[in-house]
Amino acid sequence: MEFSNPFDNPQGLFFILCNAQQQYCLWPQQCALPIGWQVACNAQPQADCNTWLNAQWQSLHPRHQVSCEGESA
Repeated sequence: MEFSNPFDNPQGLFFILCNAQQQYCLWPQQCALPIGWQVACNAQPQADCNTWLNAQWQSLHPRHQVSCEGESA
């Protein structure tokens, strides 16, 4: 089955990207990388990406927000 949207392909290979705020996303291997994002993990099946993310990504908050939460007002 061919998917018109590469993000919907469960058989596709995905990079794990990371931005300056230490946020992550899955990105289809065949798509150009968006500006401001770097490859954090090489292309692999979606299930393997999810395993990696569950082990590595501890917070959904951007890095600057996490560092500010520990500061007193």
